[in-house]
Amino acid sequence: MKRFVKRHWPLLGVGVLLLVVLFYFAKAGKDFVKTAALLKDVISGEGVKLQDIHYRQDDPDEKIKWVLDAKEVRFSEDRKVIKFFEFYLKVEAEERPGFSLRGEKGVYFKDDGKIELWGKLDGTYGAEYRFLTEYVVINEKKGTVNNEEPVEIQGPSFTVKGKGLFADLSENRIKILSNVVTTIDREAEAAVSP
Repeated sequence: MKRFVKRHWPLLGVGVLLLVVLFYFAKAGKDFVKTAALLKDVISGEGVKLQDIHYRQDDPDEKIKWVLDAKEVRFSEDRKVIKFFEFYLKVEAEERPGFSLRGEKGVYFKDDGKIELWGKLDGTYGAEYRFLTEYVVINEKKGTVNNEEPVEIQGPSFTVKGKGLFADLSENRIKILSNVVTTIDREAEAAVSP
């Protein structure tokens, strides 16, 4: 087990990153829906459209603080589908490194508990890890993250590239599904090792 954790710790870190993203997008969606309910009588038509959203959760009772910025957010008429464009999410946690995620578009389906994110997704975990892809589906009910697109994970002494990703967040397990290429920088690895 110790060998498994030592060998796969970077991928476990990315799994934690995706789990936290999932949780905070879901939480942000619920709070955005409350805001939209206040505007329902003011804006009519196909739903609610808000621009230049800056949403901050910095409750001192919470162990995690986060900020979600989006150039535009659209709510369906029934407020069950939330679309957001040009988004940036930054999370700071007391007990683990912070992370951020930037992308071009996202859709949250409230009834399904599904979040689709796409368009130059660029995530960081702490100061050392970076996750790049074009599209990802997060299923908050199942606790899974997957895609069939190229994926790249960068760390201080390695880079892992491949096609397709499946993460089971309840088991802290991540798989890159095919065409996996790992590059290890032995000099950087030696500098990091005690």
